[in-house]
Amino acid sequence: MGMSMEKVEKRIVEFIRDYVRSANAEGVVLGVSGGVDSACVAFLCSKALGGENVLGLIMPEKGVTREEDVEDAIEVCKKAGIKYKIVEISDILQKFKGISSCDRDIALANLKPRIRMVLNYYYANCLNRIVAGTGNKSELMVGYFTKYGDGGCDFLPIGDLYKTEVFMLAEHLGVPERVIKKKPSAGLWVGQTDEDEMGISYKVLDAILKRIERGEIEKAIEEFGKDSVDKVRDMIARSEHKRSLPMAVSLRDLLD
Repeated sequence: MGMSMEKVEKRIVEFIRDYVRSANAEGVVLGVSGGVDSACVAFLCSKALGGENVLGLIMPEKGVTREEDVEDAIEVCKKAGIKYKIVEISDILQKFKGISSCDRDIALANLKPRIRMVLNYYYANCLNRIVAGTGNKSELMVGYFTKYGDGGCDFLPIGDLYKTEVFMLAEHLGVPERVIKKKPSAGLWVGQTDEDEMGISYKVLDAILKRIERGEIEKAIEEFGKDSVDKVRDMIARSEHKRSLPMAVSLRDLLD
């Protein structure tokens, strides 16, 4: 698997280099959370472009983001050799709360990654750079991301790697062990973890997704049960809109 990860690293690094060049950009900006996905992307972008051409934005929320996550994000940026900037988002969140009486928890939860997306693009525009996304294949397939939030980016370096494969790549790249071993979390509220929110472990999710992608539904049901497979298929179906461009009404037949 080590040799396989070397090939994966090489292909992604070449892709990043070519993509940034084709965009006539001078580098990339990415959000660095202290988690394994953004850590891998930070390391890969640094290898592709040089650390001086990569800016990691660390965007904590006061009272929600754990101090250890900020420390891990800083450590990742330092070890990857990239520049970083800490931008606290609580004041921005409060501005939104002040103009709306919305009390839906999901609205506030989705607002946080959308604020971070705006900050990523602000700095990217200022620096003539593009935004590197940190989403992995598992999350993209089941829609475990915020539309126009963490899903808002210009390209996805690890978008074809399942979460379990990201962990293997992280070990290969030399991502700090504490980052690799911590429970994955989007940091949307205190104590939140990805697996608890989805109701399924990444190990099982990835195994089911691989079967689905190969068209091996019956084998998936045999291995993991109909309820688990139906749950994953439902997640894929309900999140289809997140993976598509906005729909437009077809009118050409009436006008042309």
